[in-house]
Amino acid sequence: MLPQSFRQQMEQLLGPEAAEALCHALETTAPSVSVRLNPAKRPATLPAAVEAEVPWASEGRYLAERPLFTFDPQLHAGCYYVQEAASMFVEKAYRTLAEEVQPQRVLDLCAAPGGKSTLWRSLLPDGALLVANEPMRQRAQVLAENLTKWGHPDTVVTNAYPHDFAPLGSFFDVIAADVPCSGEGMFRKDAEAVAEWCPEAVQHCAARQWQIVQDVWPALREGGFLVYSTCTFNREENEDNVWRICRELGAEPVAIEINEAWQIAGDTTGRGLPVYHFFPHRTRGEGLFLALLRKTAPAPQLREKRPKRVKAAPGGAASAGSREVSRWMAQPADFKILPADESHLLAVRESLAGDVQRLAATVKTLTAGVLLAEWKGRKLIPQHALALSTILSSDAFPRVALSKEQALAYLRREGLTLPEGVARGYVVATYEGHPLGFLNNLGARANNLYPQEWRIRSAIPSEV
Repeated sequence: MLPQSFRQQMEQLLGPEAAEALCHALETTAPSVSVRLNPAKRPATLPAAVEAEVPWASEGRYLAERPLFTFDPQLHAGCYYVQEAASMFVEKAYRTLAEEVQPQRVLDLCAAPGGKSTLWRSLLPDGALLVANEPMRQRAQVLAENLTKWGHPDTVVTNAYPHDFAPLGSFFDVIAADVPCSGEGMFRKDAEAVAEWCPEAVQHCAARQWQIVQDVWPALREGGFLVYSTCTFNREENEDNVWRICRELGAEPVAIEINEAWQIAGDTTGRGLPVYHFFPHRTRGEGLFLALLRKTAPAPQLREKRPKRVKAAPGGAASAGSREVSRWMAQPADFKILPADESHLLAVRESLAGDVQRLAATVKTLTAGVLLAEWKGRKLIPQHALALSTILSSDAFPRVALSKEQALAYLRREGLTLPEGVARGYVVATYEGHPLGFLNNLGARANNLYPQEWRIRSAIPSEV
């Protein structure tokens, strides 16, 4: 049951009739199931029938039922992402701002688990840098996993707090802040969100959101865009914070063109702000609030820092390693091969190498570009990120197609025996044409190189 104080809050916000319709939807209807396709890795099929397209997202699809996503190998290959449909409205914000600027540096500030980051990465062109950030270490690891599966090389995952980006100066053209909120829009999916809700939590969240935006504001250039969003309904966390950002930090709201048939609601405060509310009794999705703001205040100059020194691979083998791993890449001339640490090599786009090194010198960086290889003695071991990356050359390694049963065994990190005739050495395991990762084929058996921390731990149900 919804808290009585929440019902009263919604009545004040929406009026008695609309508030009753919202509460009825939250208490009695089930959430829709939706996914978003990866345009770089289109799945052969989806694990359930497509019921309709998400109208505000070019790659969004509603499914007729909720399948067992964990046991679909195409999910693990990064062919699609399970994302709540309203959250895909970020695409409309991007299309709007892209009419004015072609962003080269985008920060997704509160990015875990990665739904909006993978969307930003699909929308941005090659050569534009996406920095996906999450301050909580464990959640940042999940974010890095999901972006690695998505496969695009022009991505950096950081583990930092908003104020950590301020020393960069006006580095970013766009900052997306899907700020932590009281979670009213998650009531249908998360009983804990209902149990923890209270008016005091709303006030606490609103203050925290303001502080987050204030802390990161110096890192957004003048004329750049803030995409501010929450998964909640109330005015304190939404319109009131947008109004305060505009008045105190220096910004102006930007209207996004929408279709009236989508039933997206506008400003609930009477100020006439161009803001966008998704209410579950009106739209097919969970709660989302979004505002697109253009920064009008002057921004500090971009500050350059000297990149951190990183020890090269042992024995002067770095240049030889670069030559070898460049043969694994589809377009090696577009990328710069750098030491990630004393035993790993990574690839970043040549045009982004300076930006990536500047970021690494300023904030804690978990991943950058594509991790290519690890030195073990004088031997180079291809890394899992390379197998899932769009920069992998199709003829760099032999490939072996797995059945669904074999693919699930691989994702559980079980041993496999490959058919006769498969070349010995490193082999790319594929499912429905999409790489899942590497095997080391020894002949009698193949060592499974799927990351231990990513493996499917649950038993496979009989219906799969």
